[in-house]
Amino acid sequence: MPASRPPTIGVLALQGDVREHLRMLTEAGARAVAVRRPAELEAVDGLVVPGGESTTMWKLADTFEMLEPLRMRIKAGMPAYGSCAGMIMLADRIEDGIAGQQTIGGIDMVVRRNAFGRQVDSFEADLDFAGDAVHAVFIRAPWVESVGPDVVVLGRAQPGDRIVAVRQGPLLATSFHPELTGDTRVHRYFVDMVREL
Repeated sequence: MPASRPPTIGVLALQGDVREHLRMLTEAGARAVAVRRPAELEAVDGLVVPGGESTTMWKLADTFEMLEPLRMRIKAGMPAYGSCAGMIMLADRIEDGIAGQQTIGGIDMVVRRNAFGRQVDSFEADLDFAGDAVHAVFIRAPWVESVGPDVVVLGRAQPGDRIVAVRQGPLLATSFHPELTGDTRVHRYFVDMVREL
């Protein structure tokens, strides 16, 4: 990708924090667009799968015939970043999902859905993300139970020193919501990933 051209990064716009991610990606130097259809997916250099509700997102992706195109683009090496529900969607395996729940997959990890508790258990914490101190917002957040050998752990949170940020090749996931903080560092990290690949 020419250094002079900003990468075009889509936000999967079926459900969730779409507007917030579009704003943060733009501030991080990308050309941000909403993605709802396979043709729009084909036109982007990378994709954000936002926070929201993972079961609803999966059902809508299936209804709008996006699930297989998403899996194919991920398998072909498209960079993707999932926050909260997006982390669940990028996981190869999930715990505490509903019966038959499917994911896009791509990251060799087991993610526990709603692991930090219900909406009333939401919290904020400072943590290290890839060597940067960031303020993280956790809302009905998952955590990573285990990772495969090719997954790099980028962040952990209390209680329990739980894994909350990972990367595997062109795929990035956090259980927290950087789009809600005004801090663009996680989005800049992803934009840089897209530029490099």
